[in-house]
Amino acid sequence: MKLAFQLAYRNLVGAGLRTWLNVGILAFTFIIIIFFNAYLDGWNLQAQRESIKWEYGSGQLRHHDYDPLDPFSIKDAHGNLDNQKKDNLIPILIQQGSLYPNGRMISIVMKGIEENQTLLELPTSSFTSSQANIPAIIGKRMANSNKLEIGDKVLLRWRDKNGTFDAAEITIVDIFDTDVSNVDVSQIWIPIEKLWEMTGLKGEATYFVANENYNTADLENWNFKSKTELLKQLQEIIEMKSASSSILYLLLLGIALLAIFDTQVLSIFRRQKEIGTYIALGMTRWQVVQLFTIEGSMYSIMASIIGAIIGAPIFWYFASTGIGMPDYVTQQDMGVTIAQRIYPAFTIGLIIGTIALVVISATIVSFIPSRNIAKMDPVEALKGKVQ
Repeated sequence: MKLAFQLAYRNLVGAGLRTWLNVGILAFTFIIIIFFNAYLDGWNLQAQRESIKWEYGSGQLRHHDYDPLDPFSIKDAHGNLDNQKKDNLIPILIQQGSLYPNGRMISIVMKGIEENQTLLELPTSSFTSSQANIPAIIGKRMANSNKLEIGDKVLLRWRDKNGTFDAAEITIVDIFDTDVSNVDVSQIWIPIEKLWEMTGLKGEATYFVANENYNTADLENWNFKSKTELLKQLQEIIEMKSASSSILYLLLLGIALLAIFDTQVLSIFRRQKEIGTYIALGMTRWQVVQLFTIEGSMYSIMASIIGAIIGAPIFWYFASTGIGMPDYVTQQDMGVTIAQRIYPAFTIGLIIGTIALVVISATIVSFIPSRNIAKMDPVEALKGKVQ
């Protein structure tokens, strides 16, 4: 085996430019596969962390009538829990309303949350430090789209539990910056006690956010959604993106492997006398097949080394500085958490898996033409007359 590697290395180095072209294509493919997969993994991890911190906590206990994708379910999707069942839960009440910033009317969602909660990243502490009658906090997207600033007073209209319209002036006491559009776009957050008073829905909630100590179980008229279930949609979107990107990987890898295949076919055709000499010196046909297979697989080994040397500083740079996303992507409600800067996750598993993929693929492609050596007549091979 050691001799086979030595001979294969000498043959590759002796091939000159042809070898380095094949290695270069494979190294480029190696870098692209790792980079794009790390980019998607980084997006996935960041989106999960942000969603948990700003929206999901350790899970949600939802009213059985509440459907986040159906705004018509909001009106009746609320209820109360016994006090003993509210341990390790933060209530959130959702109601619809209309906001009138700068003389315009926009439909918004009012969300009530406890002032002293610390489970979610929402800056609810701003409620307690404000003297406003109805303090409200909004996200940066909401503020930018409606030209709102801290201290602005805006007219808000809503309906109480009897369907009666009411209106009052709210004061923007804080603007938070988050990557999670589900807690930002077209939403205002106000103290839940104030929302109870405004709507007459004392003690009721649309859903509860659980902390890590909550006993995960469904209750009558309430369904518990774990973090895994809540993040499932995000996972499916990332997997879909990964599947579509794999087409690019397959094309690049296919081009690189085709180059190796053609090189091996040409090499076997041109080196018939060399093959006959190996057999005449005592090597079996399958040992010669092994030699040419190793020679082909060494393209991938050299490509992995070259790719690591070239890719390491590139990977380190993007892992440290991240990849900036355009404002038109991060500032819109796309239903998916997208950070302003995504930091690729270059994991050991990803790198080892990519190396294994490239090496195994190159070895298989090298073996396919090399197996024909086993059918050669050594005498004809020495004469260079094998067809």
